[in-house]
Amino acid sequence: MIRVYVPRDSAARSVGADEVAAEIAKLADVQVIRNGSRGLLWLEPMIEVETAEGRIAYGPVGVEDVASLASSGFLTGGAHKLRLGNIEDHPYLKNQERLTFARCGITDPVSVDDYVAHGGFEGLKKSLALSGAAIVAEVAESGLRGRGGAGFPTGIKWKTVHDARAEQKYICCNADEGDSGTFADRMVMEGDPLMLVEGMTIAGIAVGATKGYAYIRSEYPDAIATMKQAISAAVAANWLGDNIQGTDKSFHLEVRRGAGAYICGEETAMLESLEGKRGMVRPKPPIPALEGLFGKPTVINNVLSFAAVPYILAKGGTAYKNYGMGRSRGTLPFQLAGNIKQGGLVEKAFGITLRQLVEGFGGGTFTGHPIRAIQVGGPLGAYVPVSQLDLPMDYESFAANGAMVGHGGIVVFDDSVDMAAQARFAMEFCAIESCGKCTPCRIGSTRGVEVIDRIVAGVERERNLELLTDLCQTMTDGSLCAMGGLTPMPVLSAVRHFAEDFDKPVQIAAE
Repeated sequence: MIRVYVPRDSAARSVGADEVAAEIAKLADVQVIRNGSRGLLWLEPMIEVETAEGRIAYGPVGVEDVASLASSGFLTGGAHKLRLGNIEDHPYLKNQERLTFARCGITDPVSVDDYVAHGGFEGLKKSLALSGAAIVAEVAESGLRGRGGAGFPTGIKWKTVHDARAEQKYICCNADEGDSGTFADRMVMEGDPLMLVEGMTIAGIAVGATKGYAYIRSEYPDAIATMKQAISAAVAANWLGDNIQGTDKSFHLEVRRGAGAYICGEETAMLESLEGKRGMVRPKPPIPALEGLFGKPTVINNVLSFAAVPYILAKGGTAYKNYGMGRSRGTLPFQLAGNIKQGGLVEKAFGITLRQLVEGFGGGTFTGHPIRAIQVGGPLGAYVPVSQLDLPMDYESFAANGAMVGHGGIVVFDDSVDMAAQARFAMEFCAIESCGKCTPCRIGSTRGVEVIDRIVAGVERERNLELLTDLCQTMTDGSLCAMGGLTPMPVLSAVRHFAEDFDKPVQIAAE
C-alpha cells in the first residue's frame, strides 16, 4: 500500500482537505494518513506521498486536481504542475530550526506507536527516573520562558509549585489561543497532541501534581477532539494515568472547553472559568503558583511552553539553551499572517529579525505593495514600523523599543492601512473583551474610542492627543491585568510611528 498524507489540521480542512482525502482514498492500493500540517499554509491542502526518494509533496491540491495527479503518476512521485519535490528540501522548512515542531506534519497525531517511533516520550521516560527537583533544575537550566507572551522563567514558576506544601497540586495548560495572527497552539494540539500530553505529564511529575487540565478555546473544535483522542491513546498505552509505565508516578489529564471569552486567556480568569465561574481577573497576590485552581498550588503554562519540555528533558537543558540569544533561549514558532504572500509557521531560534521572517520566509506582502506596519504579539502588541524591520526577535530588544514578542504572532499590513483606524480597533477590542472588573480597563477603553474618534474628526487634536496619552498611562498603571495594561501599547505605537494618520484633513460633505 502506498501511503499518502493529507493534513487533518483545521487550516487545511477549511480549504478542502477532507474532500481531497476522500477522493484520494478511492484510488487503488492507497492508504490515506491524516497527519498534521507542516505549516506551509499558503500551500494547503498539501499532500505528501511516501516514495523511495522521501516524501514528495504536491500543493495546493483541490478535489479537481486528483484525477490529473493520478494520471501523472503522483503515487510514485511523478511530475505535475503542483509537484513541490521532497518537502524536507523546501527552503521554507529547510531553513527552520524545528525543535517543538519536529514531528508536526510527519506523524499520525493520535498514534502512540508513531509518536514513540519518532522520539516521543523519551523526555517522560527520563523524568520517571528523576526526582522532581532534578526535573525542575533541567527546565531552569534550559532558560525556557513562558511562551504565552509574558516571558516569565518557567523553571522559577515550577520551583515555586514544587516547594509549596499541599495535598493536591494542579497543572493547567492555557490553550485559549485568542490573539490575532496566532495559530501555533492549535497546530500543536491538532498535529502533535501527544507532545503536549507528555509535557504536562512531566510538569506534574516535577512538582508533585497528579491532576491536569487543558483549557482549550471553544472555537477550536478540531483541537478539542484531537486532544481527547490523544489523551485516550496515552492512557491506553500507560503513558498517562495511574502508575505510569509501572512506576509509582501518576498523572490524570482532562480537556476543558473554554467559555468563548478573550479574557479567559489571562491565567486567573482561566482559573475562574475552570472552577465553573464567570471568567474574571483575580487580583494578585496571591499568585496561582501558591493559590491557584481551587486554592491549590498550580502550574499554569501556555501550550508552547509545555510542548518545549519533552525536548528539554530528552536532550538536556543545555542543548535547548544553545539556541537563541541573551536571556531569550531556545526557539519560538513565529506565525506569519495578515497581508503576506507565504503565511504559515516558522520555528526559529530567538535572534532572527522581523525582516528575515516577513521578507525571507513570508515573501513580502500578498498584494505586492510595500510593508508599512507589522503588529507583533497579538492585538495588544505594538505596531512596528519598517524602520525597525531589522530588530532581532528577542524579549529584551523588543521591550527596549516599546514592543513585545508575545506569543510570536506576526500580522503584516501594507501601505493601504489606516493606522488611526487600527489604534481605534485596539481600544474597541479592549472595550468589548474586558471582563469589567477594574475601572481603568472597563471605562478607559470606552473613553479611548471616543477620544480617538474626536482626534480623527479634527476636534481639538492636540488637546485630545494629550488626553489620549494621559488615559493610556492610567490604563497601563491601574489595570488589574494585561488586558487593560497592554492595550495602550498598540495605540501609542500607532500615534508615535504613524502620526500623519491622526492628522488628516477633515472631509466636509457637500450640501
